[in-house]
Amino acid sequence: MDISTLIIIAVLVVVVFYVISVYNRLVALRNRYQNGFAQIEVQLKRRYDLIPNLVETAKAYLAHERETLEAVIAARNGAVDGLKQASQNPGDAQSMNLLANAEGVLKNAMGRLNVTVEAYPDLKASQNMQQLSEELSSTENKVAFARQAYNDAVTAYNAYRQSFPPVVLAGAFGHGTDAALLEFADSAAIQDAPKVSF
Repeated sequence: MDISTLIIIAVLVVVVFYVISVYNRLVALRNRYQNGFAQIEVQLKRRYDLIPNLVETAKAYLAHERETLEAVIAARNGAVDGLKQASQNPGDAQSMNLLANAEGVLKNAMGRLNVTVEAYPDLKASQNMQQLSEELSSTENKVAFARQAYNDAVTAYNAYRQSFPPVVLAGAFGHGTDAALLEFADSAAIQDAPKVSF
């Protein structure tokens, strides 16, 4: 074998190993953002489970505020559906938008409930209501942290996928589109943990 053949073989081996490393990195980054979404899903499910308990606790005090309570439950159910759809395809722009919109509706309904509860001192002072509101506040913080971790992982995936030369290979490896960030309508306000006071 002459030297030129050895050089060609060496170059081909390097190219093959590089292509393999690009593929492996794309897979690792996609798995990282999918795991990030799974963490969001855990926290959102926890929050969705707390909301019916909160409504049940408030129901006895707010019997004539039925419309507000029903709006909270309907918004919660819509958010649960949005989460189910988004969890089937984390990173999909349409799924992330549906979840973000459902979360916005839920946030508005919870805000109306908070305003209503403020008018009932006995309900605000209830030990059960205080405990539920503390758990809800803690969960909101966890959602914000999980969302940030997910968005960081999506950004890393998209940056690598869009860089050269991975952008040339990404489509062939099943990574043809960017993953979508999970951004809520009130992105600026979400940086602070919501104030839940009963």
